[in-house]
Amino acid sequence: MMIRKILIILTLFIFSVKVKAQDFHLSMYDAAPLYINPAMTGLFDGNWRVHAQYRNQWKAINYKPYSSALVSFDLPYKKWGFGAQIANYRAGAGNYNVFQAVLSAAYTIPLGAKKYHNLSFGVQGGVTNKSVQYQLLTYDNQYTTANGGGFNTGILSGENFQTQSRFTPVANFGALYYFSKQQSRLNPFLGVSVFNLLMPKESFFGTSDRLPMRFYAHAGVRINITELFYMIPKVLIMNQKNFNEQTFAVDFGYYLKSAELYLLGGLIYRTKDAFVISLGIKKSNITAKIAYDVNASSLTKTSSGRGAFEISLTYVHQNKKPREEKICPRL
Repeated sequence: MMIRKILIILTLFIFSVKVKAQDFHLSMYDAAPLYINPAMTGLFDGNWRVHAQYRNQWKAINYKPYSSALVSFDLPYKKWGFGAQIANYRAGAGNYNVFQAVLSAAYTIPLGAKKYHNLSFGVQGGVTNKSVQYQLLTYDNQYTTANGGGFNTGILSGENFQTQSRFTPVANFGALYYFSKQQSRLNPFLGVSVFNLLMPKESFFGTSDRLPMRFYAHAGVRINITELFYMIPKVLIMNQKNFNEQTFAVDFGYYLKSAELYLLGGLIYRTKDAFVISLGIKKSNITAKIAYDVNASSLTKTSSGRGAFEISLTYVHQNKKPREEKICPRL
């Protein structure tokens, strides 16, 4: 009865939010648990975990495409989880770059006598450095028709950069519910997270522009169809000021007894933006995935559908033989 009530709440929650726009994203967002929700720090069966992920976007239409990379490390300790994450994003002719380093901690509270229902709360703190090489940028008023036309960087741009590098503090919070009964056919989970709690000033021009808070909500359920096959329908909702986005997805996993590995797959739809296909394998303590975005936005005519390429690699160290996993979240 408890699971049924939770599933009803998840369904109402998923379909109650409308889509308006989009924010920065990873297609395989929950492959990087510390990135999506601080409460997921240390939530895995093992001694420690290392994760790496890389994304390259808009190579079809930009000679300097957007690139994203992150590396994280976390470990569980009793009811606690501790970790750290380094991320770097770069884009454009001016080499706009965002480098971020955070520490992460989470605490899990089991609910009920059997402790199948769990609540986890997490926080992150760190620093972000944003920089731009504005000397490489050109502006409309610098265009000249002389000598066949082109940009003359000797003409003043009218832009008053006071700095090309800025440090800002980072403070994030997250909460997660998950159902962890090993023998259950259904293992639902629901998480919320809030980023940029301090809303720091981020302008290169000395103005009071502040970074808006970013809100994530993610939910889903692992369905253990057979002992060898499972699927996870899930949804991610993102909001940052006037920008909103929904991502609907379903993951699949099939265990090959002969090879002792999982074959992984996924289908993702990011509303008014892209269709994504992911493939991967899980062998022992290593999980490797690859994904490709097929652009479905208004840029389709220019991009010819070519969007982004993304890869992820996760290693979980265990001193003991891994148990057959049926706990949630299953990422």
